[in-house]
Amino acid sequence: MLSAKRNITFIKILLIIGFVYFFWLMFSITLEYIPITPNVSFLMIKQTEVEQRPEYLYFFFTHVYTSIFVLLSGFLAIIRKDFGLKNFHRNMGKSYIFFILILAAPSGLYMGFFANGGIFSKISFVILGFLWWFSTFKAYQLARQKRFKEHKQWMWRSFAFTLSAITLRMWKVIIVYLFHPNPMDVYQIIAWLGWIPNILLIEYLITKKQI
Repeated sequence: MLSAKRNITFIKILLIIGFVYFFWLMFSITLEYIPITPNVSFLMIKQTEVEQRPEYLYFFFTHVYTSIFVLLSGFLAIIRKDFGLKNFHRNMGKSYIFFILILAAPSGLYMGFFANGGIFSKISFVILGFLWWFSTFKAYQLARQKRFKEHKQWMWRSFAFTLSAITLRMWKVIIVYLFHPNPMDVYQIIAWLGWIPNILLIEYLITKKQI
């Protein structure tokens, strides 16, 4: 019994270390867009949208700047369980829900319509944006109704979609390293790999009553 608890603790520590590492990478990417400029990093290949759709930059920077807070607040709301910080969990959860419902998901949904990789990628990112918003809103509704078990499950679903920001980039590195495909083909693949395995894993854990 003691050994099993140690193993669980060890796994949790590894997951925390892994998240911190990838969060730092995401934070470093975010810093590339400070100060605001339309001629840096990812935006260099989105000049058609930048030049033809003035609103695109507003949605883009809204998504970039708020998503990093979504990642952090979602993670902190989850690990608070191990420290018994109920008020902290509640505050982080409120921040998480607010940023997604009002800013991050709507801006991401808009950007999905202009995703690289053609219609196949666009469909995936639009679906992702909608499911991200819906799962978060469902979690919010259930919390208001004090149905906390279901609230927790929907928050995990929401966080699975949130983590697509990280897993998408992980898959991109793996696929490019192993197969060296055409860049646009990569977008078509990672657009779906970024979130489908995440939500399938969460659904499996919910079914097995692990979360």
